[in-house]
Amino acid sequence: MEKSLNKEKIWTKDFILIVCANFFIFLGFQMTLPTIPLFVEKLGGNDQLIGFVVGIFTISALLLRPFSGNWLETKGRGFVYLTGLIIFVLSVGSYGFFTSITMLFFIRVIQGAGWGFSTTASGTIATDLIPPSRRGEGMGYYGLSGNIAMAFGPSLGLVLTGTLSFKTFFLICAGLGLVALLLGSRITYRKVEPKPKQKKVKLDLYEKSALKPSMLVFFLTVTFGGIASFLPLYTAQKDIAGLQWYFLLYAISLMLSRTFAGQIYDRKGHRAVFIPGTLLVFIAMVFLAWLPNNAILLTAAVLYGLGFGSVQPALQAWSVEKTPPNRRGMANATFFSFFDLGIGIGAMVFGQISHLYGYSTIYKTAAVSVFLSILLYLFFLYREKVSGAITK
Repeated sequence: MEKSLNKEKIWTKDFILIVCANFFIFLGFQMTLPTIPLFVEKLGGNDQLIGFVVGIFTISALLLRPFSGNWLETKGRGFVYLTGLIIFVLSVGSYGFFTSITMLFFIRVIQGAGWGFSTTASGTIATDLIPPSRRGEGMGYYGLSGNIAMAFGPSLGLVLTGTLSFKTFFLICAGLGLVALLLGSRITYRKVEPKPKQKKVKLDLYEKSALKPSMLVFFLTVTFGGIASFLPLYTAQKDIAGLQWYFLLYAISLMLSRTFAGQIYDRKGHRAVFIPGTLLVFIAMVFLAWLPNNAILLTAAVLYGLGFGSVQPALQAWSVEKTPPNRRGMANATFFSFFDLGIGIGAMVFGQISHLYGYSTIYKTAAVSVFLSILLYLFFLYREKVSGAITK
């Protein structure tokens, strides 16, 4: 069995190109994560506005993902992916030229559209290229490109905005997206299969087989909305240094967990990965709510990285596991729609929570969200047991 798995090649030319393109677009994106809240604050915005500016990006991506899922099957992988990258480059490059929060809000909506198109397409392209028997492992490798970007992106963004103007900084981020566009243009994409005309009239918003893992990832990515939007401000308020080390340790832990979690999923299924991973995320949220010192901040980073890095690729692989090839685009769109919805709702709701109750309450609420994901997962397992349709 082990021999036959090894014969199926993952690292083809096109897979290397999509992994490298994913690295550069994620690097440009990750550099903006901790800096957008600082930019909004510089423009005169408060916590509530920060939450809305961060949240509207993901809501915009969410609204357009079902369309990108359909277009992946009708217009092709390359069209959707490259269009998304072009939108991302133009929108991020324009950030520094505006001095009003209203205009920033509008451009964030446009960036969200580009992000929704490009990430839905990128994940679908990767699943096309990975052998089915090694999908968990392959998605883990694919995810590593984003994790490596995450290892350097946030801290690099914080360093650059401390020395450069925001205008120059955002142009650098756009330049990284341009590199991704050039790499993406070299990929040979799977051809679109012709479909009967009547299927085009159907309003296709989601893939049913991807709903369970997508619902679970929603409750987990709510936590990410709190970290990305408010951790820089929370640590500054508590006078705790080393935020750049938080992001670095978090990303290294993500990379570490992805090297083995995908293979565990391929051998034993999501039940061997989900509960241990979510428990680590839960403990990380409790630590952030407490946050007495730098050591606890960095411990939370490691726990969160190991937990989220184990669960996310397993859930994404699960979402396409029983999906036919011509529905993979919609399965990925469904998965990332819930992914975005969690981040967007988290950022917006946490903006209100921090304004009323303080930053610590954000992470207490996030811990509750993680606990709800565990309860929902156990409910899914119970339903499968009762119906006699236990999956791997």
